[in-house]
Amino acid sequence: MRFKVKAIIGVLLVSLLCLPFFVFADEGMWMPHQMRMLNLQQLGLKMNPDDLYKKDGTGLMSAVVNLGGGTGEFVSPDGLILTNHHVAFGALQRASSKDHDYITDGFLALTREQEIPAQGYTADILLGYEEVTARVLSKIKPKMTPRQKYEAIESAIKKIVAEAEKTGPDIRANVVGMYSGNQYYLYRFKRIKDVRLVYAPPQDLGNYGGEVDNWMWPRHTCDFSFLRAYVSKDGIGVDYSPENVPYKPKVWLKISTEGVKEGDFTFVMGYPGRTYRNNLAAEIEYDFNSMVKRMAEFQDIINFMENASKGDKETKIRYASLLRGLYNSLKNMQGKVEGMKKVDLIAHKKEQEKEFLAWVNASPERQKKYGKVLDQMADYMKRYDVFASKNELLSSIISPYFGSNVLSQAYTVYRTVLERQKPDKDREAAYQDRNLPYIKQRIQLAERGYVFNTDREFFKHQLKKMMNLPADKVPAAFKALLAQKSEKAIDEYVDNLYQNTILGDPQKRLELLEKKPAELMKVNDPFINLAAELEKELKVVREESKAWAQERADIKKLYEAALLEMKEGKLAPDANGTIRFTYGPVIGYSPRDAVIYKPITTLKGVMEKETGEFPFHVPDKLKELYQKRDFGRFEDPILKEVPACFLNTTNVTGGNSGSPTLNAKGEQVGIIFDMTYESVIGDYYIIPEWQRSISVDIRYVLFITEKFSGAHHLIKEMGLCSGECEMEHK
Repeated sequence: MRFKVKAIIGVLLVSLLCLPFFVFADEGMWMPHQMRMLNLQQLGLKMNPDDLYKKDGTGLMSAVVNLGGGTGEFVSPDGLILTNHHVAFGALQRASSKDHDYITDGFLALTREQEIPAQGYTADILLGYEEVTARVLSKIKPKMTPRQKYEAIESAIKKIVAEAEKTGPDIRANVVGMYSGNQYYLYRFKRIKDVRLVYAPPQDLGNYGGEVDNWMWPRHTCDFSFLRAYVSKDGIGVDYSPENVPYKPKVWLKISTEGVKEGDFTFVMGYPGRTYRNNLAAEIEYDFNSMVKRMAEFQDIINFMENASKGDKETKIRYASLLRGLYNSLKNMQGKVEGMKKVDLIAHKKEQEKEFLAWVNASPERQKKYGKVLDQMADYMKRYDVFASKNELLSSIISPYFGSNVLSQAYTVYRTVLERQKPDKDREAAYQDRNLPYIKQRIQLAERGYVFNTDREFFKHQLKKMMNLPADKVPAAFKALLAQKSEKAIDEYVDNLYQNTILGDPQKRLELLEKKPAELMKVNDPFINLAAELEKELKVVREESKAWAQERADIKKLYEAALLEMKEGKLAPDANGTIRFTYGPVIGYSPRDAVIYKPITTLKGVMEKETGEFPFHVPDKLKELYQKRDFGRFEDPILKEVPACFLNTTNVTGGNSGSPTLNAKGEQVGIIFDMTYESVIGDYYIIPEWQRSISVDIRYVLFITEKFSGAHHLIKEMGLCSGECEMEHK
């Protein structure tokens, strides 16, 4: 069932009739092995689909790398990675200071020696994947409780991952469930731990439009950066060393300067985070209510951090990543909530479920197998809502985003010390030895993301908001304090914590990791003591959550098994951080009555939006290039301008940022960096008339790299050198 949107009006309809029949692409994020059932060449692909993914690592998909929360792609034989400015933003922020503000000014390494570490970044290169469903479920018995099933599955996954990672010193493996556990796949990666920053444009270009334009169209953001992957001299992914050399990928993408035009077939390969398209109405209703509540919390934190950063450049830099993430998430939630209301999504989902039940009831066998699944989920969500609302503050208070950074660090130290007393196979996965280097790295890098005194005042702020909550929702560790209903008491309590802790020093935190639990408690640090107190309650909730999670997965597993049967296998699994493929044409859209958006923006629009102040400040050099119309080979022959951004009907989500947008020949023509505001609802339900992804046009990327920044060496490295670029290198 598809929505019938009234806002598609005459002119747009006429233009659609002139385009190929694949205008509204299939509504899936497909796994590599599923691409063969999509008839891609009939839809417009002009390359062999078998060349997209190959088990020997020479397919185009192997040029696409997982940057941990974002995507990138190799664009040269020397490990040069192209991604988004906002994906590389954490590296810029951690490397910046009030004396070297790379966020504002950008960064350019003119030589390999000038490239600086992208702290906290890794690049995972897909080596291959295989189904391991039978191995994961081998110990499941019919009468197991949800908790017993959870333990059996977790144990099997740990064993499979450990075996896979023994095959090489830089191998990283993950086992991921599809269709709520109907299938499981083992993914193997080569992990590169030495990633360096090569080039990022100034904020005025890389984040042009800021939060005003975020999730919006028309868009004019030049959202790109270059990184580089380095390995040891024998090709192993190791930690940073001056002796490391650029990684030589088996395959890298060819850059096209031909551009795109309306109607062109395009496709995207990347690592989308999470979607919920196969969720039931009861689940979506729960998420809707949760988002409505969270929006106010996000706005409150934004207000606090904005005020705390005023007049202090160092504080502003430290909290830049947090604020950008909060703004991004808030607007995304607002778009989802508006979209759900606008199309009455829950009612539509319930109509879908009526159709589903009609299919189920048409067969006695299906009725017996699937007949109760909708009622089971509705009952589950009612019970889970009670459990979650009672305990939601517990996890947030130890989060560096919603609580105290110092407390978050204390809890990380405390949990790590406790978990390290167990055999590795019995630990929580996040605390296994394979993850210990990343725990230590996060502890060290935490310093670049907060200011000690600001953290103290924020913790006070958060605790004071809890004073009026019902007692059963307040974490046990704070009940006596908050029962006093005294802001002064909270101030004194928090001041005592911060005045007497040693955890403001990252080196001290790393030293504490090596202690035994008894030794750690003898330190008598007030934050460690608080973490230990919170863990008493958190442990109970965490253990209960495992049973809750498995019960929900079991219900969803049955429902999605029915969907697979109903759709005869042609059903894309929800995104879960694994490599996916999505396709669709370049085309505009009409979001509401009498509004028609063209699919391509240009440098002219950058100039039209200019106000002289961020987020619409245009650098003088770019104005000069525009006034002289010094566009070179990056001028579109039809538009007579440098193209800035374009739309297509691919469906992407968080994690896809930085993914390559490719043309029918498999050449890169853009970089995904956003969705339109109307299509963020696509995480839950695709509305084809509105579903649009936003790419920065590769010609704008190259124009800024060559003409604006003079980074001719990068243009040459990508095999695109000509004209003045050649002159530069003579």
